[in-house]
Parts: sequence; C-alpha cells; structure tokens
Amino acid sequence: MTEPDVDAISLRDELARTQQELEHARGQLRELNKIGMALMSERDPDRLLGLILTQARRLTGSDAGSLYLVEENDAGEGVLHFLRTQNDTLPDLPSPDFSLPLSKTSAAGYAALTGEPLVIADVYEMPGDMPFSFNRAAFDDIHGYRAKSMLVVPMVNHKDQCVGVLQLINRKNEPSAKIHTDEDSDLWVLPYTEREVSIVSSLAGQAAVSIENGQLYQDIENLLEGFIKASVTAIDRRDPTTAGHSVRVTELTCETAEVINRQTEGPFADANFTPEEMRQLRYAGLLHDFGKIGVREATLVKEDKLPPVMGAHVTSRFALIKKTLEADAAEARADALQGQGVEGAAEAIVSIQAKLAEDLATLSDYKEAVFQANVPRVLDEDAAGILQDIAKRTFFDPEGNEQAYISPDELHFLSIKRGSLDEAERKEIESHVVHSYDFLLNIPWIDDLARIAEIVRGHHEKLNGKGYPDGVTGDKLRLETRTMTVCEIFDALTASDRPYKKAMPLEKAIQILRWEAEEGGLESDIVELFVKYEVYKKVMEKDWSDF
Repeated sequence: MTEPDVDAISLRDELARTQQELEHARGQLRELNKIGMALMSERDPDRLLGLILTQARRLTGSDAGSLYLVEENDAGEGVLHFLRTQNDTLPDLPSPDFSLPLSKTSAAGYAALTGEPLVIADVYEMPGDMPFSFNRAAFDDIHGYRAKSMLVVPMVNHKDQCVGVLQLINRKNEPSAKIHTDEDSDLWVLPYTEREVSIVSSLAGQAAVSIENGQLYQDIENLLEGFIKASVTAIDRRDPTTAGHSVRVTELTCETAEVINRQTEGPFADANFTPEEMRQLRYAGLLHDFGKIGVREATLVKEDKLPPVMGAHVTSRFALIKKTLEADAAEARADALQGQGVEGAAEAIVSIQAKLAEDLATLSDYKEAVFQANVPRVLDEDAAGILQDIAKRTFFDPEGNEQAYISPDELHFLSIKRGSLDEAERKEIESHVVHSYDFLLNIPWIDDLARIAEIVRGHHEKLNGKGYPDGVTGDKLRLETRTMTVCEIFDALTASDRPYKKAMPLEKAIQILRWEAEEGGLESDIVELFVKYEVYKKVMEKDWSDF
C-alpha cells in the first residue's frame, strides 16, 4: 500500500470518528432538549428533583449522585438541604432528609458558594490545599462502596443565584458494573471530562429554572390555599351558627370521592377522580357557600320568624296594650267613684277589675301565642287560626289612634309554615349559590381547577329537577356535584343545634337521605356508598368547636 493510500485511510477513519462524535453530540443535545421540556412541565416537587438527578446520572453514565437545595434555616442562615440520593451499586439506600451548613467545607457547599463546577478524578487523593475533604469512613466504609471520580455542579438560575447542587459520583464505562472495591473502581470508573461538565452544566441551568418555577408554583398554591382558608373564615364569621359547615362538607365530599375511587365493581367501577380533580373538588367544597357574603346579614342570621326590629315593635306594642288596658280600667274606676261615691261604686269597681283581669289574661294568651308562633317550627292550623283572631283585635294608643294588635306584615311573618324565612327571604338565601358561582367564575383558574364554579353552582340541585337555582335534572349534573349534594344535605341535617332547628340523630338523617333518593332527588348509589362505608364517622367524631 502506498503512502498516499495510508493517509487516505487515516483521513477516512478520522472523518468517521468525527462524524460519530458529532452524531453523539447531536443526540445528547436532543436528549437535553427532551429533558428540558420534561423538567419544565413537571409540577410535583418530589418528582422534579428525582427527575433531575436521574437524568444527570443517565447523561453522564454515573453510578451514583446526590441533590441538594440551597435554603434558609429558622435562624435565616443558608444551608444545603440534602434531599435526594441515587446509587446503582447500593439501590436500597434510604432517602436522606437533613441539612448541612452552606460553607466551603464540603464539596457541594464549595460549588454552591463559588458558582463553579468541581471535577475530581479520585476523591481519595484530593490535593491537600482544598478547603474540603472526603470522609470515606462516613459512607464508603460503612456501606462497602468505593467512590472515585466526582463531578459537582451548582444549579444557577437566571438571577445568577445558586438554588441547588448536583453531585455525581463514578462515571462508568459499563452501566451494569457495581463499584465496591478499589479493583472495581480501577476497572469500571472513568474520570469526568469537559464534555460531562458541559452537559451537566446545561442540565443544571435548566434544572435551576425548573426548581425556581416549581417554588413559584408552590408559592402560588400556598397563596391560593391561604385565600381559600380566609374565605371560609369570612363565611363562618358572617354566620357563626353554621361555622365549620364548609369544612365538614368538604371532608365528607372528598372522603366519599376517595371511596368511589376504590370501587372495582358496581356503578362506580369506571369512575376515577385524579389528584388534580380531587384538589378541584376540595376547593369547590370549601368555597361552595362563599356567596353568603352577598346575602343580607339580617336574612342570613335570622333566628326568629319576625325580623328583629319587627319583633321589638311587637313586644313594645303588647306592653303598651297592657298599660292602655290598665289605664282604661283606672279611668273607669275614677269615673265610678266620682259619679257614685265609694259605697255606690263598689260593685262597678269589682266589675271593672274583673274585666281588667280577663283582658290581661287574654292579652297574656295572645302574647304567648305570638311568642310561640315566632319560634321557627312547624305552624299548625290551630296556631294559625289564633294569629288571625289576634290580627283582628285593635286598641287605641295614647294619641287616640286605633291600632291592630299585630300588623299585616307581622301576621305574614308569624304565619310562616316552617322555619324562620318567608318566600322572599328564602329566595334571598338561595341566591347565595348564584353569588358563589358569579364570584368563582371571575377567578382566572388554571385548567386543573376550571370546573370549580360549575361544581359549586349545582350543589343544591336535585336529580328530579326540584332543586335550585336552575332546576336542572341529573343528566346535567356531574358526579362531583351529585356527591357534594348528598354531603351538603347530611351535614345540614346532623350539624349541631341551631336557633331554628335541633341536630338530627344519625339514623333519622340517613333515612331522610334514602327518602330523598327514593323520590328521585338524590343519587341512591352515592347515598348507599356513603352509608355502607360510614363516610360520616370521620366528621361526626371530630371536635368542631374551633370552627
């Protein structure tokens, strides 16, 4: 073979190697791009950290690695939070969760503070002038491992702030190799080169942005959680008699949803709430009554049938009637005495006193009847008839004006058949659903929470169309809403005594749920699941005095 032929072959071989290296570099760039997209889309902090470490090890062929986040402790001092470790040779190592001082006395701390990668060929033979050392007794000797080559890369964000550190150990030339001894390390471990430094530095930059985005996302989540908790507190303070209702309904609804998720047969075998849908359901439960802030307080917390001012007027009027009867009797006695004298007026005075006693007794009966009618309970026909009689009675006030014992408006409220609200007030209370919906609709929810307003709007609807505010039927109501409706009614029935009702015993409340289901108002499958798995126990056995 002539010399030119040898040169040509050598050139072809060099070109082939260059093309191979170029293709390998392109492949790594494609991998980095895919990894970057995966990191940017991951919202779960635990999975994100695991993904960063796994991909860094995979791209470099590293046997082991660790991940630290830069944080502040309670004293405001910087620390390295050791959160992740992976080791192919020792796959059963427990996950760490402790902090180290943020200082140059550790390789990770040194990289974090200097912002520069560290490349160490053999951690057992580090130069003596380094501010840190490798303590083989703390890990290698205990676990039977041989750490050798190490690459430590800071994760720096776009603000040039170090948010964490990637530490990789033992780049291998054989993925399945186990590194236990010096011989193993000599046979299988390679040093980290500029290529690995470049690749991991690129990955670390993407990871830093992803971690920062994850922290920002978590901050937004915390802000949203705080807002929702504050909203529930505002609802409870407006109507203390129902304090804790939103939280209890949320727990009941989410617990029922978890039960539905566990079903492998029956009507809910194919039903499944994802973690995102469970969070959406929880927020909907907590906010379902937020619209009560749009209801007048006088209506929202109304305890008696008569509005407070009207009730005070009735009380003072009956006191005035009593004084008027007594004054009329006194005037009649004076007239009798003046006209007939003491002896001649004796009989008339006895008659006047008897009539006064009779009138006062009647007035007392009327007052008691009004008092009893004002209590928010079922009004029977006899009580309604007595109210009609009272409304026909009149008296003359001190100015000589004729007044009714109770006015038409007062009669209207006292004649409420059940509860404390008349039809207009009931409609006003029911409007809280629309207020909640309108309020929630104006919040720019992310896609995972986009149906909160829809779920809330239907929580007082019935499958048979007899609910409110829209009177829609079951085919228009999602499973989340149908579940919440059952839990809403159960809590309303069994909640602690309120001014307008007594807490209902468990057995009676369950019977009412079943009656509602039989009449087509509630979904019987949900009711029976609720009862079978005793979902209510978790809520009923809890102390709600702080809510």
